[in-house]
Amino acid sequence: MLRTLMTAAVAAVLSSGVAWGQDVTLRLAHFAAETHPGHLAAKAFADAVKERTGGKIAVELFPANQLGSPPEQLEQTVLGAVEMNLPTQGGLDKYSKAFGTVMTPFAFESYEHAHAVLDGPFMEWAAPKLEEHGLVMLSNWEYGFRNITNSKHPINKPGDVSGLKLRTPPELQIVAALEGLGASTTQIAFPELPNALNQGVVDGQENPIGVIYHFKLNDFQEHLALTRHVYNSMVHVINKDVFDGLTAEQQTILREESQKAGNMMRAAVIAQEEEELAKLEQAGMKITRPDLKPFAALMGPARERVAEYSGADNMTMFLSFLK
Repeated sequence: MLRTLMTAAVAAVLSSGVAWGQDVTLRLAHFAAETHPGHLAAKAFADAVKERTGGKIAVELFPANQLGSPPEQLEQTVLGAVEMNLPTQGGLDKYSKAFGTVMTPFAFESYEHAHAVLDGPFMEWAAPKLEEHGLVMLSNWEYGFRNITNSKHPINKPGDVSGLKLRTPPELQIVAALEGLGASTTQIAFPELPNALNQGVVDGQENPIGVIYHFKLNDFQEHLALTRHVYNSMVHVINKDVFDGLTAEQQTILREESQKAGNMMRAAVIAQEEEELAKLEQAGMKITRPDLKPFAALMGPARERVAEYSGADNMTMFLSFLK
């Protein structure tokens, strides 16, 4: 239904017979900070597309939620007002529940495991479902395994999470994982998070290492536990009507350069994590690396909640990809 609500600008171009394959500017909005590997990868993508198309396609970047919150940006891409976006699976599952399975707590053993599943059988299965909602999936990028910070005490075992009041994004999967460990959760918009941490509105939060580091959340949090409870990544998507209006050659260029940029981001995120952890530790943050098996053992109810949300059939299919 949303695809029928195409913006007047996109509709005018398509109905006029003017091919998108001529000179065009594609806007790419995302939530990463300008220093984050996600934005650096987006810049590399933009530069490569401009070069390979001889300047016929320019990519204009809008990082750090400049065009609205992540859900608002994604909706604009569905409608065609912003041509490209880099949501996580937690944003995409509002359109296709298949994407909700990716953030199942403790689903992936490693980055390599996650990449093999998402680039292989998962993408083949899920990408066509997304096109039904007006989005073409170009490639998987990175974000990372999520970890808990707090201002109260170190986390070495699941019981240390119990009783903490933690901020989460609105994704049910993350809420279910933390509540499964005994925490209470509250949803606070990310731009408001530093102030909420500073004022003690919540005891802590959870995010990938890169986010904790680049947004300097250690200024408000003393303890970081590498719980790796949920994995998710940025997913590069483009409005389907816009993509269909490009030439076949230009479509290929976008797909190839998107994959290259995603691989660049993956390598950067993984390479930087230990360096960022060392810098956080040098800045005074206390880091623990708990045994994750006891945490994963408590995730039965959380996984049931994710399966109910994503659909039992979707969950069965996703779990078959993990083997």
